[in-house]
Amino acid sequence: MVSDTCHSDLRLRFAWNPPRIPNQPFSVRRLLLLCLLLAGSAAAQRTVPERTDFLETSRHAAVLAFIADVASSERLFATTMGYSNEGRAIPLVIVGADDPSPAGVRASGKTRVYLQGNIHAGEVCGKEALQMMLRELADGEGTAWTDSLILLIAPIYNADGNERIHLRNRGRQHGPLAGMGQRPNAQDLDLNRDHTKLESPESRALVALYDAYDPHVVVDLHTTNGTYHAYHLTYAPPLHPNTPASIDRMLRDDWLPWITDRVEDTYGWHFYHYGNMPWPGVDAPDGWYTFDARPRFSSNYAGLRNRFGILSEAYSYLTFEERIQATKVFVEQILDYASINASAIRAVTENADRRAIVGDSLAVRADYLATPDSVEILMGDVVEETNPYSGELILRRLDVVNPTPLKEYIAFQPSERERVPSRYFLPAEATQALALLDAHGIKTQALNAPMTVDVEVFDITGSTLAQREFQGHRQRSIEGQYRTDAVELPAGTVQIEIDQPLGRLAFFLLEPRSDDGFTNWNVFDDLLDGATQYPVVRSVD
Repeated sequence: MVSDTCHSDLRLRFAWNPPRIPNQPFSVRRLLLLCLLLAGSAAAQRTVPERTDFLETSRHAAVLAFIADVASSERLFATTMGYSNEGRAIPLVIVGADDPSPAGVRASGKTRVYLQGNIHAGEVCGKEALQMMLRELADGEGTAWTDSLILLIAPIYNADGNERIHLRNRGRQHGPLAGMGQRPNAQDLDLNRDHTKLESPESRALVALYDAYDPHVVVDLHTTNGTYHAYHLTYAPPLHPNTPASIDRMLRDDWLPWITDRVEDTYGWHFYHYGNMPWPGVDAPDGWYTFDARPRFSSNYAGLRNRFGILSEAYSYLTFEERIQATKVFVEQILDYASINASAIRAVTENADRRAIVGDSLAVRADYLATPDSVEILMGDVVEETNPYSGELILRRLDVVNPTPLKEYIAFQPSERERVPSRYFLPAEATQALALLDAHGIKTQALNAPMTVDVEVFDITGSTLAQREFQGHRQRSIEGQYRTDAVELPAGTVQIEIDQPLGRLAFFLLEPRSDDGFTNWNVFDDLLDGATQYPVVRSVD
């Protein structure tokens, strides 16, 4: 039993006496950490992993109680960013704002950083690392950050998936040995595939947060398995080639290498770009391949909003404790750089918002861009162990580093382009698309009277539905070409000007050949049934 003397207002009490795990003695370092925590101030509440020797992860109620305790500090303001499909609150903690309202945060003049854990609720290291950071912030640490930054911290984004604890979730991941949540939400949707179609209440709450607080930086914390490598953590910037080049350069050329070097110098850990070798059976040359460029993924979506997106992937075969440590260090390094370069980060995003893209040639589809030469990738190895509670095989990272020359595929290039129009016109009956544009924060305006305009009309020559269902959809691809015509648009037709901050996103959602836009996700299916023309037309004047 955890003693009530550990904290003056200990709201969470655990009657817990599990068997000891073989060959995992209670380390001196952990004992010192425990003593420091017990001797601390009102911010000394421990997380569930710390209380259970890193066997368990926090349930939703435990996270809420932890936040309630640490947010008693005047430095932290706790609120709710929305609700899950089953009605659980998605907590948000705001740090560094004199006025924590959305208007106050945006008017602060500070750089705004959104930190998110647990989008996949079996990948729980981010959830725990962010709680530990909240405790430290409540206890007065991090003033070097909050002098120039406002932190928007959401430790448990996938609240419903978090509660579906099972010992066999995330097979072979090294803990938490007492089980963890599941990947999808309660709708069986992968929330990290929902950033364009917005079918979950969680993703709608997230884009509403983006619209309200407008963070300059979005950090999404995950855990990765796959190829046996030697990195404690891998990362990725926004991968879509339509991401503003200035954001891509700052992340790839300065911010992420700066973190990589500091972590290796300070901790002796290796961090690098996310990647895997090709999966067995995949017809691809050997190389280090990142994931998908499409904006259905959180960090890629941030890029199309002209914002810095950073994906964090702690290595699945580190122990649970080590993954939390690596994730926490990565976030701290992100914030160190952001605080030093706060004004430059704001300038890059503000310039991207102002930059006109009308007339540019941007990607609607993308493919891997290979490095011309091989680079040194640090491969590793694992050892097999057994989870004593489930009896299942798990893997633990060995301290092995095998430098291996490989071509890198960590960026994308357009495989199909379109010229960016000045505006799009949607029929008033495209209600689902119009509701989604509004949810994304894209500005629209209805015509008050009929208008005849020269537009480009997309003539459909083919339409294909995927054979297999994905996320409840058979994704659609249409073929065809544009032609110019004079068209009379009735009153009520909705106009979307591309000369707006979210113009890149609007372009990608509305182009008929986009591989992650409204057509792909069946948004226009009722209007495409038997149609020979795409229901959206565009003006290129």
